[in-house]
Amino acid sequence: MVEQQRARRPGGRSARVRAAVHQAVTDLVAERGYGSFTVGDVAARAGVADTSVYRRWGTLEALLMDVAITRLTTASPVPDTGSLEQDLRVYAAGVVRDVTGPDGLAALRLVISLSAAGEDGVRARNAFLAERGRQLQGMLDRARERGEHPPEGLDILDHLLAPMYIRSLFGMEPLTPAYADTLVDRLLALRRQS
Repeated sequence: MVEQQRARRPGGRSARVRAAVHQAVTDLVAERGYGSFTVGDVAARAGVADTSVYRRWGTLEALLMDVAITRLTTASPVPDTGSLEQDLRVYAAGVVRDVTGPDGLAALRLVISLSAAGEDGVRARNAFLAERGRQLQGMLDRARERGEHPPEGLDILDHLLAPMYIRSLFGMEPLTPAYADTLVDRLLALRRQS
């Protein structure tokens, strides 16, 4: 019973360990790139025992998936402003802020690297993409319920997210909120033409 209460209690040591391990992963991806560190490296950086990491996550890929999905759900939250246009602008500005933030590029590289990490990595990447798709679809469904005519989810990927991610990954011209607004304008213009 005491063990069950500990497992359910938010915060505390478990939350601190999780936060330290997540930060260690993000730091190691930024410093070394994916595939250049082990669970032992993560544990040492986080100041925890390897067994703590294995007990909680089981594999490095499961840990990386948890980091990626957690980052996804806490970064660039999908807004609900009451207008699709404003939702897209707020969302795009959030993506710019997150990608250009201190851990943004490392998190983006982590998700991409999962694709080359074997079966577990592909599952982790797919879970990340499915969660992002679910969040975006919620925004589009709300717009549809308000009587708006939203683009398809793939249109947001193709015309909004992909250009921002490509600029970030390849270090092309600064990624700014003004550029994100331009992408939203283009996406909405394409939608009006169809």
